[in-house]
Amino acid sequence: MDASPEPPQKGGTLVLVRRQPPVSQGLLETLKARLKKSCTCSMPCAQALVQGLFPVIRWLPQYRLKEYLAGDVMSGLVIGIILVPQAIAYSLLAGLQPIYSLYTSFFANLIYFLMGTSRHVNVGIFSLLCLMVGQVVDRELQLAGFDPSQDSLGPGNNDSTLNNTATLTVGLQDCGRDCHAIRIATALTLMAGLYQVLMGILRLGFVSTYLSQPLLDGFAMGASVTILTSQAKHLLGVRIPRHQGLGMVIHTWLSLLQNVGQANLCDVVTSAVCLAVLLTAKELSDRYRHYLKVPVPTELLVIVVATIASHFGQLHTRFGSSVAGNIPTGFVAPQVPDPKIMWSVALDAMSLALVGSAFSISLAEMFARSHGYSVSANQELLAVGCCNVLPAFFHCFATSAALSKTLVKIATGCQTQLSSVVSAAVVLLVLLVLAPLFHDLQRCVLACIIVVSLRGALRKVKDLPQLWRLSPADALVWVATAATCVLVSIEAGLLAGVFFSLLSLVGRTQRPRAALLARIGDSTFYEDAAEFEGLLPPPEVRVFRFTGPLYYANKDFFLRSLYSLTGLDAGYSATRKDRGTEVGVSNRSLVDRKDLGSVSSGDGLVVPLAFGFHTVVIDCAPLLFLDVAGMATLKDLRRNYRALDITLLLACCSPSVRDTLRKGGFLGEDQGTEEELLFPSVHSAVETACARREELMAADSAL
Repeated sequence: MDASPEPPQKGGTLVLVRRQPPVSQGLLETLKARLKKSCTCSMPCAQALVQGLFPVIRWLPQYRLKEYLAGDVMSGLVIGIILVPQAIAYSLLAGLQPIYSLYTSFFANLIYFLMGTSRHVNVGIFSLLCLMVGQVVDRELQLAGFDPSQDSLGPGNNDSTLNNTATLTVGLQDCGRDCHAIRIATALTLMAGLYQVLMGILRLGFVSTYLSQPLLDGFAMGASVTILTSQAKHLLGVRIPRHQGLGMVIHTWLSLLQNVGQANLCDVVTSAVCLAVLLTAKELSDRYRHYLKVPVPTELLVIVVATIASHFGQLHTRFGSSVAGNIPTGFVAPQVPDPKIMWSVALDAMSLALVGSAFSISLAEMFARSHGYSVSANQELLAVGCCNVLPAFFHCFATSAALSKTLVKIATGCQTQLSSVVSAAVVLLVLLVLAPLFHDLQRCVLACIIVVSLRGALRKVKDLPQLWRLSPADALVWVATAATCVLVSIEAGLLAGVFFSLLSLVGRTQRPRAALLARIGDSTFYEDAAEFEGLLPPPEVRVFRFTGPLYYANKDFFLRSLYSLTGLDAGYSATRKDRGTEVGVSNRSLVDRKDLGSVSSGDGLVVPLAFGFHTVVIDCAPLLFLDVAGMATLKDLRRNYRALDITLLLACCSPSVRDTLRKGGFLGEDQGTEEELLFPSVHSAVETACARREELMAADSAL
C-alpha cells in the first residue's frame, strides 16, 4: 500500500480528512458476482476444490518421512491399543453390540485422515455422544415394544424378548433387539452427519463458537455424572430398567438403592479390584508421565487379565456374572438406514450434531494454536459430518473428536493424521482375528474402564471456585448446565447452557461499568477518577465513559449512570425549565449553589452556571455499536442539554459508530458539523470545550 500524504493542518492543528469510500455494489450485483464465481469451472478451480475437500492431497506429498514416520507409527499403535478396550466398553453406553463400536473406530479414523485439517485430533467414539445415542436407542426400543431393561451385550441376546403389554412395530418381526438398536443408531448418526455436512456447506462453522468453554465444561461434567449413573448397575451386577426422560439420574439411583441387595458379589469384587488397579495406574502415569516415553496401556492389560480370569474361572457359569458374549469377526454387508426411523429421530440428531461439532472444532482449534498451524472450522464440519454420514451405511454410530485420546497422540509423538491409518490397522486386526477372544470379558470390567475415563471431566468441579472468582456469570453458566444435565436430561442441559450463556452476555451489556474521567497529571490521558487517586478533573467539564454498547436494553441504565455521576437529571431539569420552573435547586439536581459557575446563554452573553459545568464529553472508545434506541437516546440527551445551555461532545468514536451517527441524523448542518461534535481524543474535546468557553468570556468582556 502506498504511503498516504501527510494530513493537512489548519491553524497549527492537524485535521483528519476522510477517504472517499469505494463505490459499493448493490445486493443483486453482489449476489450475481458471487454466483458467477462459484459456477465458473476451470482446472485450477477444480483442483482447489478437491484439495479443500481432501486436505490429505495437499500435505501428504510434503510428508517428511524421516522426521514424522516414527512418531506417527508409535502414536498410531498406542491409540489403536487404547481404542480396542474403549470401543468394547463404550458399546455399553450406546446400548449396542461391541462389534459396531469397532466398526465406528475403524471408519472414523480413515475418513478423518482424508478430510481433516487438524494434524493431531483423534476422531472416533466419544463417551458423551455414546450416552446420547444410547438414550435415543433405549427410547425407540421401548416404543417399538422391546424390553428396556435388557442389555445389548451378553450371549444369546439376538433373540430379544418383548414387553408383555407391547407389540412390535409392523415390519420388525424378523429383527431382534440388537438388529433394531443398530438401525436406530445408524439412522440417528446419518441425520446428525447430514446436519453437520449442511452446516459445513453453508459455512456455519462459527455457530459452534456460541457454545462457550464454561458451557462445554459444565455439559461434560453433567454428562459424566449421567454416564457414571448409567454404569453403576454394571459395577454391581444389578438388573434394573433403563430410565428415560425427566430425572433419569435420580430414578436410576433410587432403583439401585432398592435393588442393592441383589448385587452380584463376583461383579462387585471384580469392579473393586479393577477400579483400584486402573485408578492407581492412572495416578502413577500422570505423576511420572515425563519419564514415560509411551503411556502404559493399562486398560488393555486389565482386559486381557480379566478375560483370562473369567474364562478359566468360569465366572459366568458359576457366579452368573454378565459377560460380553459373542463378538463376530469381519464386516457386515452395508445397509441404508431406515428413512422412517430417521424422521422420528431428526430432532435428537440436532443436539447430537451440535455437541459433536462444538467439541471437534474447539479441540482442533485449541491444538492448532498450541502447535502453530491453522484449521478450517467449515472443513472440520464437513470432515466430522462425513465421519458420520458414510459409516452410517456400514453399521456405525456417531463420532467426534475426543480429548483424552488426542492428548495421548501428542504425548506419543504424533505429527500428522497418518497415525490414524495405523490406528485403523490395529482395529482392523481385532475385527478380522482377535474379536472372539473377548467372549468371556465381564461387563463390570468394561464399566470400570468407562468410569475411570471420566476422571478428567469430573475433576473440572475443582476449577469452579477459581472460575467464580474470575467470572461469576461464567460460573453460573457452568453450574446451570451441569445441574440441568443431571436433574433433567442431557438435551435440556445443552439448551439451558445456551440460554444462560446468552443471558449472561445480555446481562454484561445491559449494565456495563460507567465512570467519570479525570486527567492524569499534565498528560493527555484520562482515567476513572473513582478508581485512581491524584487525578485532575477538567474545570467545568464532565467526561463520562460507558464501557459497553448503547442499545435498547441498556439505554435507561446509560441515562441513570450519566445523571447520577454528573449530578444532573437533564431530562427532568429541561422539562421544568420549559414549564418556567426554576432550575438549579431541586431534588433531581444534585449540586449545591456554592458550586455554581457560569454558562453561555442562547444570545451569546455569559450568565451564571446553573449546574457547575458547561460541557459533557462522552468517551465513546468502549462504545461498540448504537442501535435505533441508542441513537434516539443521544438525540434526546443533546436536546435536553441544549435546553439547559450545556454542550454535548463525543470523543474517540469508532468508524462504525461515526457512520451510525451520520446516518441517524445526529450530525448535520442544523445539528452541528462532524468537526464541531466529534473529536479524535478526550483531551482534544476537553481543550476545545475550554477554548470555546474562553472565547465566550472574551466576547462578553468586549461587550
